[in-house]
Amino acid sequence: MQNQNYDTTYDMIYVVINQGLGSKVLHKAREMGVKGGTVCFGLGTVNQPILNFLALYDEHKEVIIMGGDQHTITKTIDHLNKTFKFHKPNHGIMYRINSCRMLGSRFNDCSERNSEKEPVNMYHIITTIVEKGKGEEVVSASRTAGARGGTIINARGSGVNSTTKVFNMEIEPEKEIVMIVAKASESEMIIQKIYQELDLDQPGNGILFVQEASEVHGLFHDVK
Repeated sequence: MQNQNYDTTYDMIYVVINQGLGSKVLHKAREMGVKGGTVCFGLGTVNQPILNFLALYDEHKEVIIMGGDQHTITKTIDHLNKTFKFHKPNHGIMYRINSCRMLGSRFNDCSERNSEKEPVNMYHIITTIVEKGKGEEVVSASRTAGARGGTIINARGSGVNSTTKVFNMEIEPEKEIVMIVAKASESEMIIQKIYQELDLDQPGNGILFVQEASEVHGLFHDVK
């Protein structure tokens, strides 16, 4: 296979929306040229006094993950925002993340070509992967450090020490993925609190990573 030289870079869109709307989001995104996406099921958790921050009410959510070239993603964000009205409270959230590497899809690795300096981003996406049942502990720890809430997604882990045997059959333990959107200025305190409370320095207790969101829609952190 010959290597093709593309000057295109690729972005990801994450949409967190009420259950049942994921397919509609994908349909509208395809109208703008997005080839497809992945829908995950999650649970939104937010304390009562600040319900509007993430538009999550301890109810079931769908998390839609889509990728595409920057021009297509820009059009798609505008189209989705107009359709689903993320600028209004309780309509969900949507954010954009640069992905300079996208492997395993019809897109190409553009890590060497994406050399332009990214603008300073206002929000960070803090993602923590822990054993099933620990997701609420992650959310609780983050709240004590100033986070307004997060989304818990069920998943399944696979690692060197992650399996147990039942009747000589290896069973992969279930995981929970916790996604928290935080202001960049507040993220370090949240990260440190999660790291300490969940003992993430100990092998097997989980992992945490941070991404910068260049566009965020649907956050209402100024509601009193």
